[in-house]
Amino acid sequence: MAKKLEKVKWAKFKIGDLFEKIKVNRLPYKTSELSSIYKENFTLPVLTAGIQNQGLNNYANIEGATILKNVISISANGANTGATFYQKNEFTILQDAYAIKWIFTDNVLTDNQYLYFVASISKILHGKYEWTNKAGWEKVKEEKIQLPIKNDGSIDFEFMTGFISELEACQISKLEAYLVITGFSDYVLTFEEKKILEIFRKDEIEWKEFKIRDLFEVNSYKKRFDANKVNILEKGHPYVVRTALNNGIRGYLEEDEKFLNDGNTISFGQDTATMFYQEKPYFTGDKIKIIKSKYKEFNKLNSHFFVSAMAKSFSMFAWGSSSFNINIIENQEIYLPIKNNEIDFKFIEMLILAIQKDIIKDVVLYTDKKIKVAKKVISNK
Repeated sequence: MAKKLEKVKWAKFKIGDLFEKIKVNRLPYKTSELSSIYKENFTLPVLTAGIQNQGLNNYANIEGATILKNVISISANGANTGATFYQKNEFTILQDAYAIKWIFTDNVLTDNQYLYFVASISKILHGKYEWTNKAGWEKVKEEKIQLPIKNDGSIDFEFMTGFISELEACQISKLEAYLVITGFSDYVLTFEEKKILEIFRKDEIEWKEFKIRDLFEVNSYKKRFDANKVNILEKGHPYVVRTALNNGIRGYLEEDEKFLNDGNTISFGQDTATMFYQEKPYFTGDKIKIIKSKYKEFNKLNSHFFVSAMAKSFSMFAWGSSSFNINIIENQEIYLPIKNNEIDFKFIEMLILAIQKDIIKDVVLYTDKKIKVAKKVISNK
């Protein structure tokens, strides 16, 4: 693949010369009035400024909505500013995001070509825009992306299609190996794991309310590293900022290690309430708090539960309504499962393992279907 890329001719194209923003009807309700699940009268996925599930986190009534399909969506606001996705299925837009469509109707793009454009646009937008510098269309349409071209200077769509197919084949093979090495290829739940999931789904759990200050120390970073004043690399120590992408890691720095924040902690973006478990020591950008557990049992596995509980608790705040200072963070309340009035770490960890298996099942089944095709593609190269 690397050798193939060396032979490719490239040219830069302005995004606004290839795509145009789609006008949509404004929905007559707020996010709080949408349904979080697919149900009667709420069947149309709604796009907002999120990154989970490609920003499609709610459902709306189809009446009066502008239905979109086979277009590219871009998040224009919030912690996920600039997040770009190919939306293959029907959806509509509520707020803080928009959709763009291919201008040239005589040349319909394939799924793989859309994915190539999404990757090219994402490469330009990622890290350049943030909540104080929104990725609105007036800015984005002036950005230039690099695309493969033929000898006559036209876009090489055939290369784009083949490249994505080959890339998928390689990644599927890597995924198969990863699943085997990590043991995730075994997604069969044990009796005890099934029981844990059943208890969780039936909510037969004893819960207790804790303030974050009872569980964690909330500290400031050792030093703020301004993204505009450092050399962001592909190796070194993680550089954590307020983005919701890539576990909050914008890149890597090689700076004085005395300014590293402790690993096995949670990084918390003060303006965005984005939070991630950080396994290794890391540097930070502006307005990041370091949340360090007071419990020796805290680890990478059970951190998923704590982060989810915290994210749910902070979700009640409207985005941008508060820059969460230490006092606000420390006094926020979360609910945790307990046993004998103590945090039940064993239950939490078994639940996380069971959920991982339940989720990875779909990945394994998908891999099994794709792996034959992947091997066939690779063998023909």
